[in-house]
Amino acid sequence: MTLHLVKLCVGVNTVEELAAWQTKHRPYKTHDGKRGLYHRTFQSPKRQTELLDGGSLYWVIKGFILVRQQLIGFEDGTKDDGTPCCLILFAPPLIAVRPTPRRPFQGWRYLNADDAPPDLGKGKSDQLASMPADMRKKLADLGLI
Repeated sequence: MTLHLVKLCVGVNTVEELAAWQTKHRPYKTHDGKRGLYHRTFQSPKRQTELLDGGSLYWVIKGFILVRQQLIGFEDGTKDDGTPCCLILFAPPLIAVRPTPRRPFQGWRYLNADDAPPDLGKGKSDQLASMPADMRKKLADLGLI
């Protein structure tokens, strides 16, 4: 059964900012032949098998889940100060999802597949996908989507 993670994206205001930050500050790592980015976290998820069965890391930006990235692995790592941590490894593409409100929390949380917001379509039939991300967020703030 697929399981996901949800994480606050602190200090980032837009999806474009997240993409730029990841490009500038996170070198690629290779895990089991897959090239990806990583995020350091204090706690290591216990349900890694379920997370790696098609799970994603959903990013909360300014109170809304806006994008996700496919999980590709977990590794032991160290923070800049030398303390141990867990590296959450994920694929680089940011996949836009239907904006979903999320209250603040610390660390990361599990997200059941049934509760995960759906991806936005890429075709002309999905008008939400063709809107700029900031417009989608404003409409979600107003409760219109």
